[in-house]
Amino acid sequence: MDTPVLDRVNGPEDLKKLDVVDLRELAAEIRPLLITKLSQVGGHVGPNLGVVELTIALHTVFNSPVDHIVWDVSHQSYTHKILTGRKQAWTDPEHYDDVGPFTDPAESPHNYFNIGHTSTSIALADGMAVARDLRGSHENIIPVIGDGALSGGLAYEALSNAATLHSNLIIVVNDNEMSIAEDHGGLYKGLAELRETNGQSRNNLFKALGLDYKYVEGGNDIPSLLAAFTEVKDIDHPIVVHIHTKKGLGFAPAEANEEGWHWHAPFNPETGVALKQNDKPTYADVVLDELDSQIANNQPVVAITAAIPGGFHLKKFAAKHPDRYFDVGIAEQQSITFAAGLAEQGARPVAFENTTFLQRAYDQLSHDLGINKLPAVIVYAGGRVTGGDPTHQGTFDLAMLTNIPGMTVLTPANAAELRAMLQWALQQTAGPVAIRLPRGNADAEPLDADFDVNQMRVVNAGSQVALLAVGSMLPLAVEVAHRLQDKDGVNATIIDPRRVDALVDQNTLAKLQADHKLVVTLEEDSLAGGFGEKVSRYFGPTAVRTLNLGAKRRFDHEQTRDELMTEYQLTPDTATTAIEKLL
Repeated sequence: MDTPVLDRVNGPEDLKKLDVVDLRELAAEIRPLLITKLSQVGGHVGPNLGVVELTIALHTVFNSPVDHIVWDVSHQSYTHKILTGRKQAWTDPEHYDDVGPFTDPAESPHNYFNIGHTSTSIALADGMAVARDLRGSHENIIPVIGDGALSGGLAYEALSNAATLHSNLIIVVNDNEMSIAEDHGGLYKGLAELRETNGQSRNNLFKALGLDYKYVEGGNDIPSLLAAFTEVKDIDHPIVVHIHTKKGLGFAPAEANEEGWHWHAPFNPETGVALKQNDKPTYADVVLDELDSQIANNQPVVAITAAIPGGFHLKKFAAKHPDRYFDVGIAEQQSITFAAGLAEQGARPVAFENTTFLQRAYDQLSHDLGINKLPAVIVYAGGRVTGGDPTHQGTFDLAMLTNIPGMTVLTPANAAELRAMLQWALQQTAGPVAIRLPRGNADAEPLDADFDVNQMRVVNAGSQVALLAVGSMLPLAVEVAHRLQDKDGVNATIIDPRRVDALVDQNTLAKLQADHKLVVTLEEDSLAGGFGEKVSRYFGPTAVRTLNLGAKRRFDHEQTRDELMTEYQLTPDTATTAIEKLL
């Protein structure tokens, strides 16, 4: 039996010893490794399967890490990692956790940045190219960006600036005709024309910006890629190499459903069926159901997403209300300012965002919505302690949003509150409202009769200790209260704050001063700038002590969620212990 080609590849230099037959066999060996690992741990399936040949060709022609390859998003960098000395993380299940899901300079000299968000690679490469020229060196700088990422405004800015350079910059556009979901935006008509004309269409965005251009139809054909990269290697000016690839190539379920397999939870590698099925209602379903009701009542509701419809089941909404649904592509800034324009003209926009992506639109949240006091609604997910990846960390949203003047931030603890808050947000006209979706599946807890967005909900009236639990932290507060009762005889007050941008309900807080020694805040967010700080400032001049439990102000790299929750004292054991120490 022949020795696997991959056994002979321990670094990019080994690829240069292989012929085309060996390189094709290498690609055939890598794909099953990707599928096997992803089926067990989950991850980005389609993006990685689509660039196996492209990655092999890049590392065969160029000389990494002397030549610098910068992967946009870097969610497609698995083959890159395999070829640059990290293959054990795919060949040996005991080492699956040795590498992260994105590029990380701490892992390898072949990585230059922690990258997990899109549209950044060309701008990074622009800077690298200028620094190279200042040093007087001549290495190739090669950003690799997907067609979906071109919808991000930073990509345009970087392309425009790249055209002003007078030295080597090789911009590889990996065009698989998909973003996370389908592409949206006018530029994609131009890309389609370029594909249809083998790169000859006069409608060429890249040339219009002043860049040289080359098209490669065979984006999964190693000889075609080797020829193209050899031709542009050491070029003395910026050029775009536009390559047509197939997302999910080599795995039938991923080829048949490119959106569904962009990222996938663990699955059966034979059938593609997810190992864990969840058919319970989600909080996103609650939102969509309420929007259906609003539209039925002739409300001018418009739903917006920035290329992540799957996370909110928005395709169902789009099928029912195609004229009320807009996917703006990977362009969070556009989604927020677009919402501002809609709101100013009387529409009621609801922008669906993920917290880790929403931070890309901070200026629009502040300048376009906040200053103008426009009643757009932002429904966002992902506000939670997350483990293992600083690029998709979910603990910065409350500090970011609650400190924008005029921005109301609501943290429902259950489905009933979520629906009531959305109804209120769509009726009010004072300014923008952000609603943080709770974690997990939607519950069936009824709404209290005296619901008021500006009134804290007292879940249990006790004494000595008050637990103020933000959103999804309410079950933790209930469990901690049970432990304090059982172990210490303390009947703790439990409060659901509901609104966290300002302490508008100071009456509830004032009543605590009479018979409470300690007020504890629990939040899945950075304590710096978070809700707990506001509560501590309120009680500062009083005799009541405060304890803020939440995330540290830092980027978390390798810790799991469970490890972080323990460190942050957000588990029943650790929270109870922290409280007992102060009693």
